Amino acid sequence: MNAENHQIWDLRFVNMIMDSMAEGVFTMDSQGRVTSWNRAMEKISGYKSEEALGMTCQMLQFDQCVQQGCPTNFKDCGVRKYKKGVSKECALRHKNGHDVAVIKNARPVFNEQGVMEGIVETITDLTEIKRAREEAEEAARRLGEMHEFGNIVGKSQGMMEVFTAIKAAAASDVTVLVTGESGTGKELVAGAIHYHSSRSTGPMVTVNCSALSETLLESELFGHVKGAFTGAIRDRVGRFEQAMDGTIFLDEIAELTPAVQVRLLRVLQEREIERVGESISRKINIRVIAATHKNLLSLVEEGVFRQDLYYRLKVFPIHIPPLRERRRDIPLLVDHFRLEENAKTGKNLEGVADKAMRKLLEYSWPGNVRELENAVEHAFVLRSSGKIDLDDLPYEIRREAASEPLPWSDDGPKFRGAITKERLLEALEQSGWNKAEAGRRLGKSRTSIWKYMKKWDIPLRVEEG
Repeated sequence: MNAENHQIWDLRFVNMIMDSMAEGVFTMDSQGRVTSWNRAMEKISGYKSEEALGMTCQMLQFDQCVQQGCPTNFKDCGVRKYKKGVSKECALRHKNGHDVAVIKNARPVFNEQGVMEGIVETITDLTEIKRAREEAEEAARRLGEMHEFGNIVGKSQGMMEVFTAIKAAAASDVTVLVTGESGTGKELVAGAIHYHSSRSTGPMVTVNCSALSETLLESELFGHVKGAFTGAIRDRVGRFEQAMDGTIFLDEIAELTPAVQVRLLRVLQEREIERVGESISRKINIRVIAATHKNLLSLVEEGVFRQDLYYRLKVFPIHIPPLRERRRDIPLLVDHFRLEENAKTGKNLEGVADKAMRKLLEYSWPGNVRELENAVEHAFVLRSSGKIDLDDLPYEIRREAASEPLPWSDDGPKFRGAITKERLLEALEQSGWNKAEAGRRLGKSRTSIWKYMKKWDIPLRVEEG
């Protein structure tokens, strides 16, 4: 084979290599004209090889080069001017007009005499990576939203249902009744609904219905005019009017007297109020959220609470489960309060010792999340560094016997009781969605776990490891 044939073969061989590459590759001569353009470049840019050959890289309109955007004149090309390579994450303009995210690597090519003969550029398409990055960020955002809605923290099935209900309530303007034991966070739920609703720019006014007598509560809610009663020396705007275009949160709604219940019913039906001592009706534009730790239906059956008001209030009910029914949220809540206390006190407590966490998981929590928060604050008073230990917890938590056995322990399966959907989800999460490991924790076979998942419509996930 003569020298000319060798050169032809070498050129074909080089072109074959370039066309087999996943990255886009093109070369330019010393005048900046394209001399080769592989198939990957055709796919990334939309320009066929025959369209690109003889053109300059200006056709790609890179938004970043050595210092700024791609120059219009090759004499101003940074790679040519500074005779050095450049690597940039930037965008090129596709033939169809849209931008393509890429990594651009440009390198000058020198001959034996040190004269620059051309430039080689490789282009890595970041479209899929960018999409994957955006999907990961969106997934992280949703996960964060699931685990923490404002200051409401949780990832248990019960709290997932609460988060879903909050989003649904925020998207409408209906009256909401929030129920749950004292300390579960009813006011936080009301706040989350308001601040995620179309009324978020308006005020949120909170009234504790159990804190005032009937006369004072009427004046507080509806306002009064001068001379309405002894001590009414001037007109006063009530909380309903203060909440105009926003939300009023009526906490401990079960404590309303029959007279105030009648007046509240009119507010919900007519959306108007009368100040105490005045016969003028005033229209109001407000959203009402009520809350109670009592069973309103039982109070209705006892004749203590009006049935018509009850049904006006519970247009959209949201029940917050007690902490003892969502123990899987305890570590998350403890960490949330620990970080808050670190910021508040300037300390840097690192976490919770195993024995202390086990006791926190075993305790019955009659005061719910509020009591847990107080327990963490108590620990911060005693502990200045390291991890929160058993002795740092309040006496009643340390001394109470376990209210119920834990589903399992760290050293092996010790599951007791019937398998529920909640416990299966907990086992799957603890085991990284490995069905065999979840079965070991629950004392069931992998097939049984699969059947339970199918029964309860739990989606299958890719097992890790």
